[in-house]
Amino acid sequence: MRTKRALSLSDARKIVDAAQREAEQRKWNVTIAVVDEGGFLLALDRMDGAPLQSADIALRKAWTSALTRLPTKTLEDMVKERPALVGFPGQLRVQGGLPIQVEGDWVGAVGVSGVASHEDEQVARAGLNALGAPG
Repeated sequence: MRTKRALSLSDARKIVDAAQREAEQRKWNVTIAVVDEGGFLLALDRMDGAPLQSADIALRKAWTSALTRLPTKTLEDMVKERPALVGFPGQLRVQGGLPIQVEGDWVGAVGVSGVASHEDEQVARAGLNALGAPG
């Protein structure tokens, strides 16, 4: 058997803290969700003033990204070419979710919601950068 990396609660908090700093610096009120490789929630932070639905959307972006191991922007673009992909249950194919890979192991994902989708992804990427994980 091989040893597999996994996100810890400390890792999840590091991602959330860095993402929150990015959002605060830009005066964006967002929700940040971090999930493990199975899409199960490790950390969720809904900033003051973030839209109510952003908590569910951020979690769904993170879940989608974790299970597909793709950025949700990639999935959003794929639907334009293959509309049948919309039928896959539970997935949210909207930019703002990024998978997390560490030394070859897929360990989870981060999802952000609350501002324009490309801005959500910018906040998510700041979280990944704090962990030193490519996005």
